Amino acid sequence: MMLLDAVFFLLRAGLDLFWWAVILAAIVQTLLAFNVLDGRNRIVWTIADFLYRVTEPALRPVRGKLPNLGGIDLSPLVVLLLITAAQIALGAIQGYLLRGGLYF
Repeated sequence: MMLLDAVFFLLRAGLDLFWWAVILAAIVQTLLAFNVLDGRNRIVWTIADFLYRVTEPALRPVRGKLPNLGGIDLSPLVVLLLITAAQIALGAIQGYLLRGGLYF
């Protein structure tokens, strides 16, 4: 039964890491847009590219569903809310399994 604990831990840790990746990607993209960070700097470009590649598969479908608000991108906010909802659902599933006696 410790296997289920490990699975729930890994899922929760993955969601936490992805939550932080979305936050960092939004901050880096905003700083690049306002020219606070230099996109020609190799380290900055590498970090921005990594965060873009990690978060874009989740952000792109949300951007397609949201209305065009000009220069405001609300897709990171929506993705963060979905990640939080997934974390709550994961905790509820684990609680139901515990209360149902399926694992202890």
